[in-house]
Amino acid sequence: MSKSLLFIPDISGYTQFIQTTEVEHSQHVIAELLEVLIAANTEELKLAEVEGDALFFYKENQIPSQEKLLAQIESMYAAFYSHLQKFEKNRVCPCNACATAPNLKLKIIAHSGRLQHIEVQGNRKPFGQEVIEVHRLLKNSVQHDNYVLISRPLALEIQLSYTYSSKVFRFRQGTDTYDGKQIEYLYALIDTESLNLQEVEESFSVSFDAPPQLTATKTFTIAAAQLYEYISNYSYRHHWVKGVDSFEYNPNEVTRLGTEHLCVINGAQLDFVTVTKPAQHNQLVYGEFTKSLRPVDELYQFYIVEPIDGESCEVTAETYWKVKSPIKKILMAIAVKKIFRSRLEKSLRLLEEFLVTEVKERSDNDTSG
Repeated sequence: MSKSLLFIPDISGYTQFIQTTEVEHSQHVIAELLEVLIAANTEELKLAEVEGDALFFYKENQIPSQEKLLAQIESMYAAFYSHLQKFEKNRVCPCNACATAPNLKLKIIAHSGRLQHIEVQGNRKPFGQEVIEVHRLLKNSVQHDNYVLISRPLALEIQLSYTYSSKVFRFRQGTDTYDGKQIEYLYALIDTESLNLQEVEESFSVSFDAPPQLTATKTFTIAAAQLYEYISNYSYRHHWVKGVDSFEYNPNEVTRLGTEHLCVINGAQLDFVTVTKPAQHNQLVYGEFTKSLRPVDELYQFYIVEPIDGESCEVTAETYWKVKSPIKKILMAIAVKKIFRSRLEKSLRLLEEFLVTEVKERSDNDTSG
């Protein structure tokens, strides 16, 4: 039996991140990062298990060359930090999970050995001493949160020396003892400055030379950040925006600049993209843009949430549109503008009614729990 590769990317700081941030958004952030790592799998590694904050990959009876293995490791680091960089630049949510996500780090543990397998309910998974060892190597004495660790058996297989040095990798030697057995390894601290990260080019921030065509303002007895979540989280949208058959979006993604969602009205699909605009330091701005809402050519809808105190806030809804055709301009001035205003004001009323019910239900659940 040939030796196999065991490979575990593990997100550092996960436990503290989950415990000290909003649960729903922290789960989405971790899920996104795990998907990014899976997509960066260039060596056709097989995914054995998703282990909370880690992925357990293996390549049965085959070990990639030194060049391919290091390239695989580098590609995962580049994908991971490119995503965090994009997440930070396009972030609109003020919650702790989204604000602290860029602090997450990545460590990768790689090991080799002869694998055994166990089958449970038709699922065949790696099993045995080598699997135990690669997981124990996650708990090592490397004083850093961002590194790759390659066990000595694997280093010998791919002829990797502690003297190896490149732009990304500069290896050192390490040893730890587990259950009375010494395990030697090489490790390299990863400097994100050395990685070839994807550039975040597209901007979703817009500005206007003229005031909005429509505005509506309402006061809510709820904290500004909490209200912002109800506005920007599409799972709540059907409660306060009526006349829409369905909302289609990615439920596992935190809303950010560039996020897309669909509104289906009478079978027609309206495409929306999340945008923002300049705001004062204490304002939270959520905006969305579409070109598919007739009779306008472009429509921007913004909700500006401004705190009054810790338990109340004011929301100003602003609508901007662009119309090129003279006939459409007349139509907007005569009839459609009134319809837009009515819908905007109704949405704010329904949002208030929904929040009263939602807050009461949560309070009742907390009391019963």
